[in-house]
Amino acid sequence: MKDVLKAILIDDELNSLKNLRQKLEEFCKPVQVVAMAQKPDEALFLIRHHKPDVLFLDIEMPKMSGFGILEELGDYEAEIIFITAYNQYAIDAIRISAFDYLVKPVAIDDLQKAVNRLVLSRASKTRERLHVLKDGLGEPRSQENKIAVPTNDGLEFLSISDIIRIESVSYYSKLFLVSGQVTLVTRLLKDFEELLAPYRFFRVHNSHLVNLRYIRKFSRSEGGQVVMENGDVVDVSRRRREEFLKYLQQ
Repeated sequence: MKDVLKAILIDDELNSLKNLRQKLEEFCKPVQVVAMAQKPDEALFLIRHHKPDVLFLDIEMPKMSGFGILEELGDYEAEIIFITAYNQYAIDAIRISAFDYLVKPVAIDDLQKAVNRLVLSRASKTRERLHVLKDGLGEPRSQENKIAVPTNDGLEFLSISDIIRIESVSYYSKLFLVSGQVTLVTRLLKDFEELLAPYRFFRVHNSHLVNLRYIRKFSRSEGGQVVMENGDVVDVSRRRREEFLKYLQQ
């Protein structure tokens, strides 16, 4: 890991660029800003010339979006921190692909946390995450899309359709897969609940999130339980039961 991360800032708004550069220089010492760009062609030239460790990339820009710039770059292996003026759909796709993002106006605390995460664990595998991001931005959302999940060894890329259920284990989550594999990941169940809700996952209990496509049956015994296709029996909390049954009928 390098002591200093070379960064390029890309945003069509000059004031936003200057503001972000000032915050990085004053509050984020591991980052060295080597260039700034407002135009796509300028950004592409600077990236290829400087080969930065990280891009701070605005998503919503005229002529060519941040995603368009990445498409033009092709096989690109540096880190990316996206900047957005709050496009929830884009944010959902970014989180599915395990990239980091900041919402305008960028708060110093959020910026420092993003840089610290980058310094502590640069995930690499940028190319694979960009594929996941592209799929996540597509319509309609499909369980055939993938999700990038953080493990102790780095990142694992899983098809959403391969996840039968997810169980909370302290500050970790266990993913139970169609293959029979159980994967322990360093992400809270709450995060998976938010990320996978559009893909027909439902949190039936404080400790359990299930993929509705793999529910074999629902039983009212023991207060409410679902039996999954792999034979797992999962409790449904009384508080969530009515909402869950309505959701099943949609």
